[in-house]
Amino acid sequence: MNEQVKTYHIVTFGCQMNERDSETLAGMLEDAGYIGAADKTSADVVVFNTCSIRDNADKRFFGVLGQWKKRKLSRPDMTVVVCGCMMQQAHIVDAIHRKYSWVDLILGTHNIHRFPQLLDDVQSRSEHLSEIWDDAGAVVEELPACRKYPFKAYVNIMYGCNNFCTYCIVPYTRGRERSRRPGDILLEIREAAAQGTKEVTLLGQNVNSYGKSPAGSEGYRTDDVPGGPDFAGLIRMIDEIPGIERIRFMTSHPKDISDDLIRAYAECRHLCPHIHLPVQSGSDAVLAKMNRKYDRNRYLGIIASLRESCPDIAVTTDLIVGFPGESEEDFQETLDLVETVRFDSAFTFLYSPRKGTPAYSSAEQVPNDVKHDRFDRLIEAIHRIQGEKSRLYQGTTVQVLAEGPSRTDAGRFTGRAESSKVVDFSGTPDVVGRIVPVRITDAGTFSLTGELVR
Repeated sequence: MNEQVKTYHIVTFGCQMNERDSETLAGMLEDAGYIGAADKTSADVVVFNTCSIRDNADKRFFGVLGQWKKRKLSRPDMTVVVCGCMMQQAHIVDAIHRKYSWVDLILGTHNIHRFPQLLDDVQSRSEHLSEIWDDAGAVVEELPACRKYPFKAYVNIMYGCNNFCTYCIVPYTRGRERSRRPGDILLEIREAAAQGTKEVTLLGQNVNSYGKSPAGSEGYRTDDVPGGPDFAGLIRMIDEIPGIERIRFMTSHPKDISDDLIRAYAECRHLCPHIHLPVQSGSDAVLAKMNRKYDRNRYLGIIASLRESCPDIAVTTDLIVGFPGESEEDFQETLDLVETVRFDSAFTFLYSPRKGTPAYSSAEQVPNDVKHDRFDRLIEAIHRIQGEKSRLYQGTTVQVLAEGPSRTDAGRFTGRAESSKVVDFSGTPDVVGRIVPVRITDAGTFSLTGELVR
């Protein structure tokens, strides 16, 4: 009766896939009787869910982890857990054993379902434990989740990647592609809709290859199920689920995008008019070195088809500057592509060498000063175009899913338009979780400002 309630705190690094994994970790902890800590420094269990996509993510993680050493030494009963993509790399795990020996539990991406048992083992034995699986195996279903928002949900449709882009560590940390069965995905979304979810974001390293893994692969394959849906078919099925008003997805690889998916933008009522379609470079020579398996003309053709199917579609992208062997002429082709497509926004990155990838050992590394100069020029072009496109919203009314109070103005609320544009607007607390009309009164480069239309 007098037993103290156990608490937890999760620190998440990286992408939406990691955010979704953290929701699963939180769900498993709450099933075990833990509650979220009001003060993170007082938590009984602290979990660091790591990302290895960029070198800066590695450095940030180690910096944050180091800050917890004094807290752990002053509270030996606190359990410190490190998991996620970084833990699938042996040199990272070795570094933690050497420099952060006070970490209690280390696990990887493939055995997240084992977390409750591993945590119990560590606490009952009072000893450190490390368990990393090299192979992912079959998808484990029916794991609990504690979602961040009740009105929108991340839903994994597949795990892993088969593309082996020469700069990317994901196939080595997340394993080969494994698609979930359509029935399991639809069940999860129906249950979320019944609990008030209005928007779902379908997650995968390459959602366009859903169900298309080679014969013998783990998970769902369209070739093994007569009439089984591919990615576009899955979207059409989700479009019919009562209560779901918005469908989004991340991330889409240009080499696998289908004509049927492009048509779905015109035919599905709830598919948001937005696509994140990473191009990475505008140079065919660099794209070939990256092993992206499409060229500039193919990418531009996809954009043209998308805009024909959905004239108002917002297109966002990823771009890498300074990939090994990138010349000034290659970079100029990237700038030209940016001016041609006119992206609504873009995530831009300096090439980040990742140990274990083919590009890591390339002899054609671009000097840092050259990379930074090109990066600055690219940012200038992207922000200029982004501002011009934002100003087109001035005076229009957009539908916004209100997520909560604005971070920059406590008297306003924030949410996203169907195009994924961030909108801050006046309103009252009852708007949170609802899709409401907002008239745009001011358009900045990165966000819009408006007034609620009553």
